[in-house]
Amino acid sequence: MLSKSSKYALKAVLFLAVNSNEEKKVMVKHIAKPINVPQAYIAKLLQSLSKQNIISSVKGPNGGFYLNDANKKQTILDIIYAIDGEQRLNSCLLSLKNCNSENPCPLHELANSSRSELIHSFKNQTIKDLSLEIISGKSVLPL
Repeated sequence: MLSKSSKYALKAVLFLAVNSNEEKKVMVKHIAKPINVPQAYIAKLLQSLSKQNIISSVKGPNGGFYLNDANKKQTILDIIYAIDGEQRLNSCLLSLKNCNSENPCPLHELANSSRSELIHSFKNQTIKDLSLEIISGKSVLPL
């Protein structure tokens, strides 16, 4: 259900949540290697997230990307929607263009409740919530 771009963006944002702040900015090259994402690819995603105020950035010799307290209040759903738009999570599992509740594909009803639950979970998990799980060791992310 998640695109490769969304997965990469989530990894990068969580990396920033654990490794940056307003005083400590992180350059793209220092993000790409630990999360195993091509540098040019992650640079483009981070620029997009910065333009949408999901993350913060500063240009110049002491610049880079970082998360402030307001950024950390963003949800996982905010990141996914910023990268893929709302249609990605709501798209047909069989990629049928005319699939909807009035004209369902064979998998529509099976997926609908799980999809709603997943979207609800993404909407209620903030970047800060997940970064605290990483910091505490409850979950892992290459740092």
